[in-house]
Amino acid sequence: MRLANYGLYRYRLPYARPVRWSDVVEEAAEFLLLRITCAQGLAGVAEMTIKPTWTGASLRSLVASLEDVFLPLLKKLDLCDPAAVRARLEGIPENHAAKALVDNAVWDLQAAARGGPLHRAWGGAPEVPLSFTVTRQTPARMVAEAVAMVERHGFKTLKIKGGQGLSTDVEAMHGLRHALGNGTRLYVDANGAYAPTEAGAYARAMADAGAEVVEDPCAFAPDATFTRLQAASPAPVLVDFYCASPRDMALYIAAGARAFSLKPGRLGLSDTRAMAALARASGCRTVVGMFGESALGTLAALQLSTTLPPGSLPAENSWFLAMTQQILVSPLVITQGSIRLPDAAGSAGLIDWNRLEPLT
Repeated sequence: MRLANYGLYRYRLPYARPVRWSDVVEEAAEFLLLRITCAQGLAGVAEMTIKPTWTGASLRSLVASLEDVFLPLLKKLDLCDPAAVRARLEGIPENHAAKALVDNAVWDLQAAARGGPLHRAWGGAPEVPLSFTVTRQTPARMVAEAVAMVERHGFKTLKIKGGQGLSTDVEAMHGLRHALGNGTRLYVDANGAYAPTEAGAYARAMADAGAEVVEDPCAFAPDATFTRLQAASPAPVLVDFYCASPRDMALYIAAGARAFSLKPGRLGLSDTRAMAALARASGCRTVVGMFGESALGTLAALQLSTTLPPGSLPAENSWFLAMTQQILVSPLVITQGSIRLPDAAGSAGLIDWNRLEPLT
């Protein structure tokens, strides 16, 4: 298969309320969609979340790197083997967002060529358990939102965004446990908010408050400091932002890491599949992490989640619920905390292209 044409589409999906991330407050989520079409008429699509502090790329810089570097390279390649395509992309340094976007679109094209979803080819089940991410608000509002989402969608696991100060994070965790009881699993993500000297005490406090894992309590690297942090924490330290490749993961495993977040929306399906295999071989827990995806990006991420072993945390990719609009023809439905993936040959045919146009 050879690339015949491509299209780039920017769109914004409003949030039901302002969302406070660790670095910014947003009224809407912004995305770039890539559609690639091969000479046989098959299409593959993928989206990238536009957040420079997450990806290192703005909309303009991402479009420029795609059109000036990666799409011209893609025209020279046989698209039948996504892993081989990704290996060629790695000949260009950095540009992680562009590589992930192209990688995921090529995998979606592979699904179209196979005539069925990726999870079927990979031996995964179509029913996927999910968690919901409760972002930073006052503890009372976090509790109210968590209770509402559990009651409405049946979530049995919640990811709690920390980083508001130790006392506030502890208050939120205690409030959630009191409101939800012991039937809901909780874990916390501090987004590297605390100093390395504070991280050990923070991890212990979160574990004491009921956190099953503690994600990115501080900025770290796969070194002796991380080894001491993990050894001192009662709960696994979930490694996310500071691990950006299979090579990084191998270094963290050597340093004693026990749990990893895998984000196809950030790193691409090729690398996260390799990371999932490495984690499995090393006995590490994994979760498919949230990257601010819309419903479209959720479908790509959950293909990977279907392949993770028992004991993995439920996938975090339910963030599309925070948005008031989507670009798919049919909504994704979460029942009893799980979603059933459509039996579709890729995602291009699931998009309402007429609905997308006014959002661009």
